[in-house]
Amino acid sequence: MNQPLNFKQELTCVFGQPVAENPTQCMMEAAYNDCGLEWRYLTIEVAPENLEQAVGGLRAMGFRGANLTIPHKVAVIQHLDGISDAAAMMGAVNCIVRKGDKLVGENTDGKGFVQSLKELTDPAGKKIVMFGAGGAARAIGVETALAGAAEITIVNRSAERGEALVQLLSEKTSVPVSFTQWDRDYTLAEDVDVVINATSIGLYPDVDAVFPLDFSSLKSNMIVSDVIPNPPQTHLLREASKLGCPTLDGLGMLVNQGVIGFQLWTGVDPDPNVMRTALEEVFGV
Repeated sequence: MNQPLNFKQELTCVFGQPVAENPTQCMMEAAYNDCGLEWRYLTIEVAPENLEQAVGGLRAMGFRGANLTIPHKVAVIQHLDGISDAAAMMGAVNCIVRKGDKLVGENTDGKGFVQSLKELTDPAGKKIVMFGAGGAARAIGVETALAGAAEITIVNRSAERGEALVQLLSEKTSVPVSFTQWDRDYTLAEDVDVVINATSIGLYPDVDAVFPLDFSSLKSNMIVSDVIPNPPQTHLLREASKLGCPTLDGLGMLVNQGVIGFQLWTGVDPDPNVMRTALEEVFGV
């Protein structure tokens, strides 16, 4: 007997502003197709003042899950029914999961980053300098600290946000953390092991943005990573590569956190290679 026709697709999405440059849709839909799932992933621009209504829309239309990107990762928490322990520790949510009639916030950013970093080095015992203090920086800071980082320096333009992240990491983890105001080209100490850009500097369409770093202080033994997926090769990574530094682009973190979100939404394990290939095809990598 033929199966009854069913034209209803399960819906997931990403909320952000700007969001047109976000490539998550191409990797998630490639994974849905590869797993034989009738699911869709939508890219939706949501202004901060409309976030509450947008989350209400998720509820009303039965979305199975959503991702959050700039600038919603912290503000969304007040509109959810609950958040995971990890998200509570970080004070940021990048993934919403429907559990029954509840919308629960998770954070997969930090785990995705650490998994990507471990392809080059174990963060345990490493001295880390991280630029930024937003939602992505919170997640990465917590997860690298829990992974055993020896020391973390937060570099940020806003002293208020930078010091708030230092306080969070000091309260939630045992790693030594310090803050430096970012008001000029930053000079790295010689003993730094890992450099992380967790800001939006260089994000499309501002692809020619010059990263405010004294590149003469960058040594070839330092690992340089950027959370920006579009473009995969930012100004920071291009300059670091010229100096012989091992680099990590934002695609690895995007795929790894996407795998976790996919599992949370569908209960199915996707093929990360399918997801990475979809992104590389889009960017011509």
